[in-house]
Order: sequence, then C-alpha cells, then structure tokens
Amino acid sequence: MKPVVTFGEIMGRIAAPENIRLRQTRVMDVTYAGAEASVAASICNFGGNARFVTALPKHSLAEAAVDSVRSVGIDPQYILRTDQGRLGLYFLETGANQRPSNVIYDRADSSVSITPADAYDWASILDGAQWLHLSGITPALSKNAAEATLEAAQNAKRSGCSVSIDLNFRGKLWKWDNTLSERELAQQTMRQILPYVDVVIANEEDCHDVLGIQAGETDVHRGALDIRRYPDVAGAVIDQFPTIQKVAITLRESLSATHNNWGAMLYDGQKDQPYFAPLDENKVYESYEIKNIVDRVGGGDSFAGGLIFALITPELSDSQIAVKYAVAASCLKHSIKGDFNYSTRAEVEALMNGSTSGRVVR
Repeated sequence: MKPVVTFGEIMGRIAAPENIRLRQTRVMDVTYAGAEASVAASICNFGGNARFVTALPKHSLAEAAVDSVRSVGIDPQYILRTDQGRLGLYFLETGANQRPSNVIYDRADSSVSITPADAYDWASILDGAQWLHLSGITPALSKNAAEATLEAAQNAKRSGCSVSIDLNFRGKLWKWDNTLSERELAQQTMRQILPYVDVVIANEEDCHDVLGIQAGETDVHRGALDIRRYPDVAGAVIDQFPTIQKVAITLRESLSATHNNWGAMLYDGQKDQPYFAPLDENKVYESYEIKNIVDRVGGGDSFAGGLIFALITPELSDSQIAVKYAVAASCLKHSIKGDFNYSTRAEVEALMNGSTSGRVVR
C-alpha cells in the first residue's frame, strides 16, 4: 500500500489525571499528540503506511515526540529538526458529566509555526505517496504554517495525490493577523487551500465557522442534530469548491462530557448521494450511544484516519462501507486514553458487524 502523508504539529500533551482539574493536581500525565500525527497513527494501526511531516527542535523532549510517532509504525524521516523554535504544548483537563473538558494551548513560536514554507522538500516527501492529509489547525498557527499548508496541497495535486483536509476550526489559535477576526482569518486562509482538496472532513460547527454554512436548526450544545439538512450542507461546500469530490460530516450529540451519540455522513458529490452510518436493521440512521467516555480527544482524527484508510483499501472503498468503517473506528477511540487510536482493523470490523457488547475476547 502506497503511503499517506500527513503534515502538522505534534505537541506535548500534559493532562491532569482522570477527571481531576488542572488547578487541583500536582501530577501530570505526559504524552505526545497532534491532529495529523493521530491520523497517521490510525492508518498505521489499521495496517496501512504513513509518513508524518513536521518541524521540531533539537532536544530530548522532541526526540520523545519522534519516538511516539515511530512506535506506532509511522515513518518519521521527513520530520525537520531545527535550531529555531520550541516544542508546542497543550494542557488538558478532562470533563465529567455536565462539566466540559478544557484545553489550554501553549504553542507560540513552536518550531513548525516559525519554519518557512520553503524549508520542506515536498518533491521528496510526496515521492511514491498516494494521499496527503492536512487540517485547519496547522494554518491557524502562523502565516508561515499557513503558507506551508498551501504549498503542501499545491505540490500534492501536481504529483497526482489525493488531498484531504479536516477543517478543524480552533478559535483560540487563529490570532496571527490582528486586522481580522478569528473566523475572518480562517475563512480567508482556508479558501485559498480548499481548491486543491478532494475530500473535506468537518463537523457542523466547522462548516459554519469556516464556510458560513449551517445545518438548519442544529444545536450541538443541546445535543440536537437535524440530520436531514446535512446533505444540503455538503452540497453547498461542493458548490463553493467544485474540485471537492466528497464531504464527510461527523455527527456528535453531546449529552454530557461523558455521554455522546456518534455517527457521520459521507456525501459523494459525483453521485449526489449521502451515506450515513451507523444504520439500524432497517437501514435508517441510528447513532452509536457512547456512555462513560474515556477520552474523546482525537475522536475526530480517528474518524479521518479510518475514512482515509477505507477509501484507499479496495474492499472498504465503497462510500457506505467507508463511512461505516470510519465511524466504528472513532467510536472505539472514545474508549482509549490519549490522542492516538490503538484499535486494530479487526476490532473495527467486529464493531461494524455488530459486536457491541464489550465482552471479554478469549
């Protein structure tokens, strides 16, 4: 299988243990994480090949981040090591019941945010690859990172790769042009990148914040989704950017921090057809009910990784099967601590085929 390339920032994830608040704890759990690295990790854990591209400083914490990537089978050879910048960090407080989780970013002047776009040798990075995955997080970091993301997409299209992007709007990050609001800067920047994209991945909030498109009476904060409108949302995305072939929209109903309903729609623009998952025995959309969530951070990235892996795997590439696989993969991720999804292809396919009891496998 030809490799998938992902490009973005990997950070130190510093988390308060269990459901303890950051102000309470004097002990932190440290792992390494980032949206695009998480996508690559999923692809490798399912049996695919992935390369991860970023920029990191030359010190032992950065080495630990590289080790975490290497440990799941990701090819780290195109990670730039620089004398400039630092390892970005984020601090996580995991919510419970009606108290939401909270993330504090400490990413200013990270190596990937200050590395110029021309530092990346995209001809070598993309050599032999079949797919490039990006996210809206990387261009939110800085002007340099935005230019690098655009160049990556342009080079991928020239080389014949498929390109996907998760819109991933993060209002806390879009700060590098103080003449524009966060939404204005995101919209202006992403509209330059999207003409080079084949597959868009988003949730209902991303479509509104980045593209100004809203799904009817949807209110994610009340856990109420009007799924009938999502094909219209996807169609509107393709109307704005006709090069896009597929639009995937994740459908999360947040009933509490630890109880979510989860599903997705994949809209095939060429067939003008939406595909929802999961489905009940009558082929009607019925979300997974996820109670007692262990860790929802990385849930969207595990969906993206599952979708890409399915679309490049012939026996999984049918749109209905692909979205079913991606949703099942992400559902399982909610039971795993940390950003990476350590689920295997066999485990995902077991859930796809109805194994939902969680009984001990002997």
